[in-house]
Amino acid sequence: MATENTKILTAEQEEKLRQPIDEYVGKIQEQVNALRVEGTDKVIELQSNLDNLKRDRIYTQKEKEEKTAQYTKELEKAKAVEAQNKDQIAKLIADAESYLKAQYSTYYQPVVESCKEERVQAQKKYQATLEQLNKEHQATLAKLTDPQEIKDEKYVHKNRLFDAKMGLAKDLQQVKDRRHAAFDHKYHLIDMLRMSRFTFGETMAQRWENYKYTFNQRDFFLRNGLYLAIIVIFIALCIITPIIKGPNVQLLTVNNILNILQQASPRMFLALGVAGLILLAGTDLSIGRMVGMGMTAATIIMHQGPNTGSVFGHVFDFSGVPVVARILLALVVCIVLCTVFTTIAGFFTAKFKMHPFISTMANMLVIFGLVTYSTKGVSFGAIDSSISGMIMPRINGFPTIILWAIAAVVIVWFIWNKTTFGKNLYAVGGNPEAAAVSGISVFKVTVGAFVMAGILYGFGSWLECIRMFGSGSAAYGQGWEMDAIAACVVGGISFTGGIGKISGVVVGVFIFTALTYSLTILGIDTNLQFVFSGVIILVAVMLDCLKYVQKK
Repeated sequence: MATENTKILTAEQEEKLRQPIDEYVGKIQEQVNALRVEGTDKVIELQSNLDNLKRDRIYTQKEKEEKTAQYTKELEKAKAVEAQNKDQIAKLIADAESYLKAQYSTYYQPVVESCKEERVQAQKKYQATLEQLNKEHQATLAKLTDPQEIKDEKYVHKNRLFDAKMGLAKDLQQVKDRRHAAFDHKYHLIDMLRMSRFTFGETMAQRWENYKYTFNQRDFFLRNGLYLAIIVIFIALCIITPIIKGPNVQLLTVNNILNILQQASPRMFLALGVAGLILLAGTDLSIGRMVGMGMTAATIIMHQGPNTGSVFGHVFDFSGVPVVARILLALVVCIVLCTVFTTIAGFFTAKFKMHPFISTMANMLVIFGLVTYSTKGVSFGAIDSSISGMIMPRINGFPTIILWAIAAVVIVWFIWNKTTFGKNLYAVGGNPEAAAVSGISVFKVTVGAFVMAGILYGFGSWLECIRMFGSGSAAYGQGWEMDAIAACVVGGISFTGGIGKISGVVVGVFIFTALTYSLTILGIDTNLQFVFSGVIILVAVMLDCLKYVQKK
């Protein structure tokens, strides 16, 4: 209840303030509804009937055609009525909106002021309760001598303090709900008038209000604490770089940003590939060795002139093949080789319930052993110099390799979010038993995720070969699996399975590439860079585990 000489409104006072608005807009709403009965409402009903008729199997084809013709005829009449009433409805809605714009603050602002005062009163009430509880507690303790009784009293006092705190939280939430309801009421009225059609500004205003209403500080820092810390680190690096390296060396330049994006592009393919496996609560330890295998194969095919090294004692020479054909052949070979090995790992994982850690570790050893043995571990030199300009030319200084990465992100996003396979991927990752019961083939989804990963690895190794002008060897790519996995974890792809977004993978790749690039410019030893990466991974997984425990 409201007290005298205060801004706090009672429920009756608030309703009285809102009544003129509801009555004015309500009368207009009744007129609009009456005009829509034979127009817009009829159009929506008939369109729904036509859609249902297409899926209905009760009627024969002839009956469907007759009903379709009938509905279509009625729909034309309804649309004519809708068009006839359109201008009148628009004028009524404009009148209501003008009134809301001019008068709604006469209701909303007093509610806002009331809520502010209620918050103050809730805090005062809480402080008074604390003082009273502490006073009673001290008085009770003064009368007690038995240690057990003193311990019990302290325990009871602690519970009373907790109850008081929960009471404050409840009071503040009620105030928050009241203000939010007052804000939302205006958009409820507009929603009824316009049939859920809002302008861009109105949509953004509602989203911002809903964000503030649902904002929780603890959850915010749990979700974004790592990103905020990394942003602080990058800001510190930007400040430190010119101090250590001189004023001419700046970290945040267009050229450096493009270099970071260029280096991140091939790694994006690898991270997108392993992200699907992590979504299934798995991983892939063979990524780095697949990059080395793909780089070696691509270098051999796109090498300028006869190869300087041999494979199982045989020296290949593809120089007689047209350049375009060699480029395509190298891409196909990279994809095939990587996909074959990921499919093998996927088969063992899905068929024998083997953990991906084991199946991909076996892949890693087999690939490295085969490539090293067959090539004697030598580097195969440079590829044809014209290839890089054909596949990823620089246009006004812009490295077009970035476009390849953007295309990969778009395609994988579409697969994850707009296809049945993507939905099944989330379902199997979240709960494979429940997915199997609902009719999803866990085996096919698991193998499919590995196949998709192999295709992406193949593309990534092919692009990296062209970016680096060849120099393929079995040792190339060592440690890249850690970068790809770490990028996914930092980006929010949960190891618990079924949780993650493509946007998170993109952010994770950029974070690690930018961090490595920045530390390299500063001259930080490579071994110390591993320390930074390790700490980031540890914190990321810790936060992920905390979120998982909180949900449980």
